[in-house]
Amino acid sequence: MYVSRMSRDLIIQGRRLESCDIEFIRHLIDIHPDWHRTHLSKELCKFWQWYNDKGLLKDMACRTMLRKLEQKGLISLPSALRVGHQQRQTPDVTHICGPIESDLRAILPLQVIPIQNPGHLNNLFHCLLNRHHYLGYRGHVGEHMKYMVIDRLSRPLSCVLFGSAAWKTAPRDQLVGWDPIIRQQNLRMLTNNTRFLILPWVRVPHLASFILGACLKRLRKDWWNAYGHDLCLVETFVDRSRFRGTCYRAANFMCIGQTTGRSRQDRKHQIQVPVKDIFLYPLVPDFRKRLCQQSLRQQETFYPATERPTHDTSKTA
Repeated sequence: MYVSRMSRDLIIQGRRLESCDIEFIRHLIDIHPDWHRTHLSKELCKFWQWYNDKGLLKDMACRTMLRKLEQKGLISLPSALRVGHQQRQTPDVTHICGPIESDLRAILPLQVIPIQNPGHLNNLFHCLLNRHHYLGYRGHVGEHMKYMVIDRLSRPLSCVLFGSAAWKTAPRDQLVGWDPIIRQQNLRMLTNNTRFLILPWVRVPHLASFILGACLKRLRKDWWNAYGHDLCLVETFVDRSRFRGTCYRAANFMCIGQTTGRSRQDRKHQIQVPVKDIFLYPLVPDFRKRLCQQSLRQQETFYPATERPTHDTSKTA
């Protein structure tokens, strides 16, 4: 049964929804029973003028918003045409697992390859993370950047994934100095290094921090090209029960505190998760000022042409 009215506005996927918005979504679903979820989300984006910085419809964010509204009992969506990304099988890609044991100079130059399209390299990335990262990997939602790192003999060494930043975490938010409204608006200027894998058969001293540095050097430019907006800050969360964060410290990340050991789903304060160290890496010196600005939507104000990020167009590191 639908909830007849909302006691307060909702903020989902960074969008404020009033009761009239929920009624409008219900109306669209009722008068267009033949629309599937993708069609519905695209039509909503067009009506709301909900576009990203490159002028593309934010239909993925809209679909996530619709699912969350359904979970709250506010709408009833048409049946999904296919299973979600978390239920899809990770491709099984044959790969060489021979030991790589040397000093860093022996395997240089490295290539840091951004993965942007489906294909063999994308399948290999998914396979390696799912097989060899302790958290596994079932896909991603929202803006992200994937890198495969290979050595001078084209042997895979590492997989690095940057994705959506945490919605809120007290040590980070206190350091930045933003309030909840500004955080909601500007959180897209942060990214979270959600996966970092050095393949288990690779034994090369100082490799991890070197790879982090090479990825960070090009991350702003790659993000701008992909999504049309800048990044100011990178965060990552290191499980203290497993790791010491040595490679992040060596790559000049700052450890600013720890998580509370609660999950984002822990509404009743009963779910215990590992405490993690919070590391930050500023991509610009004045990241606080930029992240606390009222509006970063004005491209030339926020990101003048003379200041747009550049990196060496070659892939070598």
